Amino acid sequence: MLSPTRARTSLLAAGAAVAGLLLSSLTAGVSHAADNESCRPDGLYRTPGVDVPYCSVYDTEGREKMGADHQRRVIGYFTGWRTGKNGEPAYLASDIPWDKVTHLNYAFAHIGSDHRISVGSDSEKNAATGMTWPGVAGAEMDPAYGYKGHFNLLNKFKKKHPDVKTLVSVGGWAETGGYFADSGDRVNSGGFYSMATHADGSVNQAGIDTFADSTVAFIKKYGFNGVDIDYEYPTTMKDAGNPLDFSFSNARRAGLVKGYAALMKSLREKLDRAGAADGKHYLLTVAAPSSGYLLRGMETFQVQKYLDYVNIMSYDLHGAWNEYVGPNASLFDDGKDAELAAAGVYSTAQYGGVGYLNTDWAYHYFRGSMPAGRINIGLPYYTRGHKNVQGGTDGLWGRAPATNCPAGAGLTKCGDGAVGIDNLWHDKDTAGKESPAGSNPMWHAKNLEKGVVGDYVTRYGFPADTKLTGTYVRKYDSTLVAPWLWNAQKKVFLSTEDEQSVRAKADYVVDKGIGGTMVWELAGDYDWNATKGQYEIGDSLTTAMYEKFKSASPYGAKRSTIDLPAKALDIGVDFGQFPLGDSNYPISPKLKITNNSRTALPGGTEFQFDYATSAPANAKDQSGFNTKIVRSDHTAANNIGGLKGDYNRVSLKLPAWQTLAPGASVELDFVYYLPTSTPSNWTVTFGGRSYALAGDLARGTTVVDPGTDPGPGPGPSPTPSPGGPCAAPTWSASSEYGSGTTVSHKSHQWKSKWWTKGEEPGTTGEWGVWQDLGAC
Repeated sequence: MLSPTRARTSLLAAGAAVAGLLLSSLTAGVSHAADNESCRPDGLYRTPGVDVPYCSVYDTEGREKMGADHQRRVIGYFTGWRTGKNGEPAYLASDIPWDKVTHLNYAFAHIGSDHRISVGSDSEKNAATGMTWPGVAGAEMDPAYGYKGHFNLLNKFKKKHPDVKTLVSVGGWAETGGYFADSGDRVNSGGFYSMATHADGSVNQAGIDTFADSTVAFIKKYGFNGVDIDYEYPTTMKDAGNPLDFSFSNARRAGLVKGYAALMKSLREKLDRAGAADGKHYLLTVAAPSSGYLLRGMETFQVQKYLDYVNIMSYDLHGAWNEYVGPNASLFDDGKDAELAAAGVYSTAQYGGVGYLNTDWAYHYFRGSMPAGRINIGLPYYTRGHKNVQGGTDGLWGRAPATNCPAGAGLTKCGDGAVGIDNLWHDKDTAGKESPAGSNPMWHAKNLEKGVVGDYVTRYGFPADTKLTGTYVRKYDSTLVAPWLWNAQKKVFLSTEDEQSVRAKADYVVDKGIGGTMVWELAGDYDWNATKGQYEIGDSLTTAMYEKFKSASPYGAKRSTIDLPAKALDIGVDFGQFPLGDSNYPISPKLKITNNSRTALPGGTEFQFDYATSAPANAKDQSGFNTKIVRSDHTAANNIGGLKGDYNRVSLKLPAWQTLAPGASVELDFVYYLPTSTPSNWTVTFGGRSYALAGDLARGTTVVDPGTDPGPGPGPSPTPSPGGPCAAPTWSASSEYGSGTTVSHKSHQWKSKWWTKGEEPGTTGEWGVWQDLGAC
């Protein structure tokens, strides 16, 4: 029987990785309490007509309040199946390092055949609501609650740690398209797929409403602070997700993204209304894929505006679903990824040399549409690995093809995954056999590294006198920020995490202003038991992150890196009509611009927007709108060591002969070459004035109509500095200037807002590249 529990660490999970923008207008008539609006995070959708109590969770900068020693999030997935009842080591709420985490996601609830959220029938065997652990210190039930199990203990410990927020996570790999009944048998109900999308591809709003209403009632009943959606995956890519779900997912591919967006919008609005009634803001989050393959079929990931934050599953980037041996969760690209090289990513000009199987790329994908602080990167507390590895450097970037793939994996060609003592946390395939994956908790991997056979191995079916073959030597690549174990005798490669890699990733989070980290799963962390001479379940990695974050600067709360106009127009922009996954490269949606204002936009009106540097700076249109890149924050030829900046800024203009009347739309063919999330930070300029767009949901903007706007111009004017000598270098038309460079020109000093070349200071306008610092 395939376990619902090891959902994320399944071989099948990673097999999938191989295998309209919906902008909402802000209207001047919507009523919001001034104090709550001041706490709304930048870019977060606000439900019309609802006074959402943002200030119960966020401060007046729109940053989440998590306690004085938690400047960044540490989100731990707490799984419901490590109960100890099957003989394997337990991990209960009493084992959580409550003072080191900020959020806990309970994994998993599922969607029943009636489209309602569920954790199964109430009984003493129900781990979530009925199970007890007599005699286990710290696991005593709190009689204040009308339920037992994990939910009781989570709330018991929250009383002592009120800053920690809990969310119920719904779905996961094994229960996205079905669920496990009380008997343990899987019910192929369709799960998310049928709840959100009809068989004909249309949105199932009735199913969505049923689920959303039941979810609101569920989190209120069991004391959760919100809901985390783990839908794997609403993508148009064929055969993506659990092979057991293909009959549902493939038939609905054309409508999955629309159903996902409708689901998240409905959840956001129902949670907002419940929060307003209860006087507290309920969180809505998702676990999002990091694979460029999956994201290519998710259009522009239109749901981020409904989310408090996104948790990127920036792991399972390499594993035994194919033959390419590489890190599970590298931070950066090194230009040597064998899988990308085989696909021509490094050699095909349109890709710009951008390697997309790394955490940094995935972070930048989402940074295109969200402030850094509303993004969390994922860290695995488990391993992935191959055996019979040939070539590479100590196995890294080698090959390990397999002759037979696990039954039900949906693969005809796969990798030779590590097994046995190198695969402690394995799943079973549909034939009941071990799925080769090299999947281990990190405490077991640390024992392998030390040459120790832990006393727990008998609980996983190994004899007490088990001996290790060969030695497991720790290796580390500082460019990738990736450790691994290499057993040269067995030709076994196990991709790991340890304190060195976790601290480096924590430094990256701090340096980038990222919101924090998400961990799958807490039970994989380790401590050294000197008495027994072995590693066991602990909190060393979580503690390393906590120590890095506790005195860090506040996270980045603004989406835009440039000053945007304070006045916004109601002009809709929508990227839609994406080709299905089989024919979606290059990525070529239709960009539709709709004038919802009362004033005609004249020919020559300029639109500018940012899109993520996850896609190269070579976007274009094929409709005569003169699309060009006016700024790129990443100017390197590749992304070895990370993308250097967040945005590529695009300019396009209405043709001179074309006026866009009130209510009218114009459509153009847009083309780009790697996935990017929803373009953001829009401006529209005509008649000598620039405006933001209401649909960007930026903090501090006021919706106006250009026909009635009396203002002298948008946004703040730069404040000239007092006159002084022209100490800065003289501007040169042939020189390149990076962001923040100061030059002198015509007795004034000028500061560049972004990279530029050949644009003369004093000619680019108030919203152009050069800011006038005053006479000198």
